Amino acid sequence: MQHNQLEKVKMANGFIAALDQSGGSTPKALAAYGIPKHAYTNEEEMFDLVHDMRTRIMTSPAFDSNYIIGAILFEQTMDRKIEGLYTGDYLAEKKGIVPFLKVDKGLAEEKNGVQLMKQIPNLENTLQRANDRHIFGTKMRSVIKHANQDGIKAVVDQQFEIGKRIIAADLLPIIEPEVDIHSPEKEACEDTLKAEILDQLNALNDHEHVMLKLTIPTQTNLYKELIIHPNVVRVVALSGGYSTKEANEKLKANNGLIASFSRALAQDLNVNQTDQQFNATLEQAVKSIYEASV
Repeated sequence: MQHNQLEKVKMANGFIAALDQSGGSTPKALAAYGIPKHAYTNEEEMFDLVHDMRTRIMTSPAFDSNYIIGAILFEQTMDRKIEGLYTGDYLAEKKGIVPFLKVDKGLAEEKNGVQLMKQIPNLENTLQRANDRHIFGTKMRSVIKHANQDGIKAVVDQQFEIGKRIIAADLLPIIEPEVDIHSPEKEACEDTLKAEILDQLNALNDHEHVMLKLTIPTQTNLYKELIIHPNVVRVVALSGGYSTKEANEKLKANNGLIASFSRALAQDLNVNQTDQQFNATLEQAVKSIYEASV
């Protein structure tokens, strides 16, 4: 783990860009970008198109390290190149942006009001490849829909169990137990989630550090104890389906919480925009998310 990247992630003003849509969510991301399903005939063409979209975002002058601390990548993106460099190297060397990798393989069926992560086969091999590609950290997502104590505990236990394996590989894990913004029990879910996370954090050794990626809480500043916890490098917020404007407004109310937005970052980008239009639209989104984060 590079010390200068750790300091940037811990201390720098800005936000984490999420560019990690995987196989299941890629068609929706492409459709939002103006590329319908009939524009590609197989998965290979689909992933080529989404890499082109991500390349356009990352090479834009608006994708600027003065505003963006890090970027979360899909595994295929990590293994592809931008301007002759593997994506992680391009981000670190050309942009000064810290690269992260999504390592989960999607969600299991709902049980006890939550969706755990599916099994992650060959995780250690993936983590070794991440190190070879100069990736700094990882991200993995679960979803909480109801305030079921057993379900929420199972989510947090799974996240930290895998997180410790990631720490052992000298990478920084982003723990992401997302609370569904449409849950009728959202606030109760968040109270239980906070307690379970604190239990896990308090059981870590001094050298074990994590980041947390959480839904913006209903109760303002609910996650203050997590933000200041000595084992937490940073707490970032997911947009969770909120529009950019709504996500930014909710984020601003929470001191010390910074953004890690996906949809809210790219929602107004379109394949048919000129470079000038595309860059101006991305710059507006980047600056608005940055302002909400600082």
